[in-house]
Amino acid sequence: MKRRDYLKFIGVGSVTTAVLWESCKTDGKDAKPTTEAAASDDILTAGREQFEIDRDKKLLAEKFFDEHEMATIAVLADIIIPKDDVSGSATEAGVPEFIEFIVKDLPEHQVPMRGGLRWLDMECFKRFEKAFVDCTPEQRIQVVDDIAYPAKAKPEMQPGVAFFNKMRDLTATGFYTTEIGFADIGYKGNTPNTYTGVPDDVLDAFGVKDMNWG
Repeated sequence: MKRRDYLKFIGVGSVTTAVLWESCKTDGKDAKPTTEAAASDDILTAGREQFEIDRDKKLLAEKFFDEHEMATIAVLADIIIPKDDVSGSATEAGVPEFIEFIVKDLPEHQVPMRGGLRWLDMECFKRFEKAFVDCTPEQRIQVVDDIAYPAKAKPEMQPGVAFFNKMRDLTATGFYTTEIGFADIGYKGNTPNTYTGVPDDVLDAFGVKDMNWG
């Protein structure tokens, strides 16, 4: 599935609004809260109260996931949003670090995420006698295919389905609130002094391309 088709498929509503608005608190262009750029004082302090600044710095200094869990999140995030000819992958956009920040900022995600990662490893151990990150790409996709489509998933896969749904939402939120994500969907934002009028394809779609507006 092409990435833009995927974005339409998951829909804006499936990207958790609370995650987007409560946790992406920086005023910089890039919403990755745990990158070096986002951790700079300029981004952390712009237009914010001191208690908010102190809280985010404290969260950034803490660790929740261990190295194995972060590696698993990175592999899974890049399966969900891989690099293509338009833009970089989820990990290149800082999605694993974003998810690490989210579970500290919104603790209700901690048990479902950690439990889901363990479920994923246990499922891989049952099938292949190794953890998810140690599986071949084909083996990983085999497991992911069993949990990525809720309507088709078997009843015994439901814990994995719930985890993958959350992981997919967090990955999409993290990716599409960064400059890489903006570029991927062609979002330009407000660009000063470059307005050239309504695009011809839009005017044509509404049948007003050849109208005299003078």
